[in-house]
Amino acid sequence: MGRDTYPKQSLSSLYGRIKESRVLMVGAGGIGCELLKNLVLTGFGEIHLVDLDTIDLSNLNRQFLFRHEHIKKSKALVAKEVAGKFNPNVKLEAYHANIKDSAFNVDWFQSFTLVFNALDNLDARRHVNKMCLAAGVPLIESGTTGFNGQVQVIKKGRTECYDCNPKETPKTFPVCTIRSTPSQPIHCIVWAKSYLFTEIFGTSEDDAPELDHSEDAENSEEIEKLRQEAQALKRIRQSMGSPDFPKKIFEKIFVEDILRLRSMEDVWKSRRAPEPLDFDNVSQQASGVDASVAQKDQSIWSIQENFAVFTDSLWRLSTRFQEAQAGVVNGDASPVLTFDKDDDDTLDFVAASANLRSLIFGIETKSKFDIKQMAGNIIPAIATTNAMVAGLCVLQAFKVMRDDYTAARMVFLAKSTDRVLSSEPLRPPKPDCAVCGVAQTRLVVDTSRATLSDLVEDLLRLKLGYGEEFSVNNEVGTIYDPELDDNLEKKLSDLGIKGDSFLTVIDEDEENPRVNLVLSISEKKLPVGSKPIVHPANIDIARKPKKPLAASRDAITNGHTNGVGGVVGKRKRSTEDVIEQPKKKGKLVPKDDDLIVLDDTGNGAIEIEDD
Repeated sequence: MGRDTYPKQSLSSLYGRIKESRVLMVGAGGIGCELLKNLVLTGFGEIHLVDLDTIDLSNLNRQFLFRHEHIKKSKALVAKEVAGKFNPNVKLEAYHANIKDSAFNVDWFQSFTLVFNALDNLDARRHVNKMCLAAGVPLIESGTTGFNGQVQVIKKGRTECYDCNPKETPKTFPVCTIRSTPSQPIHCIVWAKSYLFTEIFGTSEDDAPELDHSEDAENSEEIEKLRQEAQALKRIRQSMGSPDFPKKIFEKIFVEDILRLRSMEDVWKSRRAPEPLDFDNVSQQASGVDASVAQKDQSIWSIQENFAVFTDSLWRLSTRFQEAQAGVVNGDASPVLTFDKDDDDTLDFVAASANLRSLIFGIETKSKFDIKQMAGNIIPAIATTNAMVAGLCVLQAFKVMRDDYTAARMVFLAKSTDRVLSSEPLRPPKPDCAVCGVAQTRLVVDTSRATLSDLVEDLLRLKLGYGEEFSVNNEVGTIYDPELDDNLEKKLSDLGIKGDSFLTVIDEDEENPRVNLVLSISEKKLPVGSKPIVHPANIDIARKPKKPLAASRDAITNGHTNGVGGVVGKRKRSTEDVIEQPKKKGKLVPKDDDLIVLDDTGNGAIEIEDD
């Protein structure tokens, strides 16, 4: 019996198209591993896989394509190697790269039949959404959070896109804030749990993916100092079990590191400088404190009580760690301890460490009970949720390949006593969406000759009929509007516009404005004497729909709301990132890439999406 016997029977004539298809999958994490397995076993003919990440120990409990020997290797390359064995008839191409790299341009996206998103990064998801719209390629977007998940089919001109529904901006804490300038209890709790605990008992920060240490011009010096701190702590870790181990740890994190921070005088001009602790002084004061105070989980501990719990929990964890090390057989992985809110040893250590750091920085301390809620109320990645969502992606892909968008659904997965799966029909694009409610066209541009004036005067005004009131924006901000015409004689290359850039033209006519026009730039050397900008196709730019006059609430509802209870059909992404408005005058707004992203669900929970 052939390998494709059952897919042929199940899919009938569709199987031929699947076998000839060329699909792209972005992300090889929790959903990605399951999805790649499904695509390979279904028989999709050619699968391209992009992922920038490397494999970490924490991935192995749910990303089943990976094994211990794969740690630190490329997720994309290992996933290709492992999944390729499931079906040798499928062609696999893997890229250990960022999907936002210039190599993955609109032309490249256009070469695919279908694109699957299996990402946990909001910015990357929005980028893939934009590229698929520009290329006119259908996209199947998916995501999970704990037991919840969703699958969305996106098709230019026919369905809502990823940005049609505004998205709440995740709470983000730059690494430099967590490590250098905390100002809230949560900063100290994240420091104790995600940095200090893992550095001593878990995966060293150098090996762990939780803390992103990408550098920019402003933070590179600070990031390097933080690396040196981590290395010093790593050396102290080697003395675990010695009598002076607690003192070495204490003086490293609560004295030496704090003195280094105090030396950054400019940082403390407008805020309270941290005060280092004295180990011998605090130890003497805490000599009569029993470590059993840790059982008083709803009390606010004093500095002496926090010290007693810190040293006692450090001894307990050190003993556990050394016992685990003693049981290691040659060739086995080094043992690690992981934080668990229900593990008193780990919780005591995180609570006491966080409170001692809070006292140093003049921040309110929290009870062990409160810290347990803040540090432990984390929604984990669930392997079964990833598997279910990956299966739903493939089922929706069948409908897309049949061009049957009326049968395709927006599917929701939830932990519910009523029903686990719910769905709703795909909705049409929102006219006011800044991403898909726009006109799009492609320009061929000789950027070495073309000026902004060639674009504004020759193309937009003369050829496309724009009036006086409009602006032109790129990813950085506004490069032209009636009050900002200084750039007109500049070459597009001097304004940072190159191949595969996007420009957005916003019609600001008060009477009858057009929808935004998105220009995709294709760079090409054009013959001398010819126009430096070529618009190869005619385009009809629609007018913005007129907004209806707002009726009174009472006139519509007769004084009563008509809400629908329950969660079935409620969109997970009903609140996410609002589309950023272009910034004026092309001012570059620096981005801080060194982020720990914590999504606040509104109920106090901290969500960490799967990677």
